[in-house]
Amino acid sequence: MAALTGLLYGLLAFFLGGWYLGKWTGDFATLLLILTVVTFGYWLAERYLFAPRRAAAAAALEQQDAQRRERLARQGISKVDDNVAQARESLLMQPWWLDWTAGLFPVILAVFLLRSFLFEPFKIPSGSMIPTLLVGDLILVNKFDYGIRLPVINKKIIAIHNPQRGDVMVFRYPKDTSIDYIKRVVGVPGDVVSFHDQRLYINGVAAPLEPLPAPGFYDEDLRQYFPEFKEKLGKVEHRILLNLNAQPYYGPPDQITFPFRENCQYSADGVTCKVPPGNYFMMGDNRDNSQDSRFWGFVPDENIVGRAFFVWMNFSNLKRIGGFH
Repeated sequence: MAALTGLLYGLLAFFLGGWYLGKWTGDFATLLLILTVVTFGYWLAERYLFAPRRAAAAAALEQQDAQRRERLARQGISKVDDNVAQARESLLMQPWWLDWTAGLFPVILAVFLLRSFLFEPFKIPSGSMIPTLLVGDLILVNKFDYGIRLPVINKKIIAIHNPQRGDVMVFRYPKDTSIDYIKRVVGVPGDVVSFHDQRLYINGVAAPLEPLPAPGFYDEDLRQYFPEFKEKLGKVEHRILLNLNAQPYYGPPDQITFPFRENCQYSADGVTCKVPPGNYFMMGDNRDNSQDSRFWGFVPDENIVGRAFFVWMNFSNLKRIGGFH
């Protein structure tokens, strides 16, 4: 068992090393489920097989010692020097391969349940949500706000709330579900979403947009100021970056393909889409630097991971810690 455990840890280290170096992709939820199942197997074996064997061996040792003392006592020897207590402790001690499997099961199980049903950490990988979220922000995602889902397969079993316009949502990228994306919900099922001449319209009504005072948002990486606006979606007010003089290019309309593509019309000045049932239209707050539903289509409900709500750490700027809209 020690050799088998060492091999399993070697495979885990190899997989994680390749994942970290970008040699292959992986699903952390599936990996965590596998670790939970494997350590649970070790925990069961420890509880019902290995621990009883060690206890029986320790009891046998104590019985042999008692019998030995009784024989010596009949011979008039009452003082016996031995280290039975130390030997008993050695017999009862878990070997390292059980310490690092069965011993870790409660911790891994707690992490699995917490991450699957309550909160999941997420790192902002790109600048598509600037200025709301910056590259390097470590955020928390509420996993239960939109409903309870089965781990790994992500199937909703209990509905709670539906995503609302203005929510910041983490979801599985429709073109590659092994990748998580984060954007803002701008259209819910049944909405007609238009983005024309750099203005957002929901069901024919322009989303309120207010320019913020110059010089705007300063990007420390690019060392440049960008025009900043305050936009309102439903009850949510948030900041966006938008160049009113720019015009996004989505590519030739006949080459833009995604499910329910027939719900969208592209023109020289923008795009209009009717959101189909069970789907959502997502956009980044950095409007001119965001690959979102305008380019690759709608996000189905089964791709939803959860609602992002809190920055718990940014090692470059501790002032970033806190809630956001």
